[in-house]
Amino acid sequence: MMVVDRSRQTIECRHFYNLPDYFHHDDVLVINNSKVIPARLYGTKTTGGTIEILLLSEISRNLNAHRQWEVLVRPGKRVRPGTTIVFDENSHAEIVKRVSDKKWILTFHTNGDFETFLTIHGTAPLPPYIKRKKHSPDAPYDLERYQTVYASMPGSVAAPTAGLHFSPDILKDLENLGTRIIPVTLHVGYGTFLPIETESIENHTMETEYYEIDRLNAITLNKAHRITAVGTTSTRVLESATDENGMIPAMKGRTDLFIYPGYHFRKVDRLITNFHLPRSSLFLLVCAFAGKDLVMEAYEQAVREGFRFYSYGDCMLIV
Repeated sequence: MMVVDRSRQTIECRHFYNLPDYFHHDDVLVINNSKVIPARLYGTKTTGGTIEILLLSEISRNLNAHRQWEVLVRPGKRVRPGTTIVFDENSHAEIVKRVSDKKWILTFHTNGDFETFLTIHGTAPLPPYIKRKKHSPDAPYDLERYQTVYASMPGSVAAPTAGLHFSPDILKDLENLGTRIIPVTLHVGYGTFLPIETESIENHTMETEYYEIDRLNAITLNKAHRITAVGTTSTRVLESATDENGMIPAMKGRTDLFIYPGYHFRKVDRLITNFHLPRSSLFLLVCAFAGKDLVMEAYEQAVREGFRFYSYGDCMLIV
């Protein structure tokens, strides 16, 4: 774990088990309790070709186990509206329409509830840079490993990876100090993987993501003296929900908040985050929080010190 101090402009290399050293009584740690679903599916067209599907967001459902989802399909050039994708003798999906160059609407027809269907046929939606073959022996374990220890609310297609560092022991140590651990929910979408391709970052459009804060946790957050957010997802929940008076109501909604340098943070005082890809919205959020020059210095030192980057990599605590 790298510790980046904004006021002192210092960078220190520690270990994650040292995290409690940086917390005090009455601190609040905000975690994203979203759980990754087995969102990657493989089916077969009636003509015999294999199709890979990545679930993005559910659009509608009804009582007879028919679910409609927005998805990515690969290879997309080989499907068209009306195409049937078969998973087994009791379940299939039908291509409804194309939404964009990459997105499609599918209606799933399953024998039984959709969650059971996903458990049987779905696999972990690992990041694109982690390669897995269709029948990899690691696949059954990926969904367990690609979760935080506090994941409880199914709905993400990517893990809130800053939380992967936590163990029950670390959480217990923080609680013993008097730190309040407050869960919020943001279901991470595929947009977290997308690079910024617009010439001007202000023109980048974020994918909307569902988030939720309950009443009792909102009360605790509004009384908090110092808030440490675990990850960019928890940060975006808090910043999206905070009103002009600096208060957070209990709420459910969707956010497309894009945080980049120049943004004024209203609720988050400290941040735990992984090392991210350049030209990503995640990296820009970190630059907005700590300042681009200090972040670049931290990244250069991380490279020299052999820190690991991306989803299963190391992290930094920015204070």
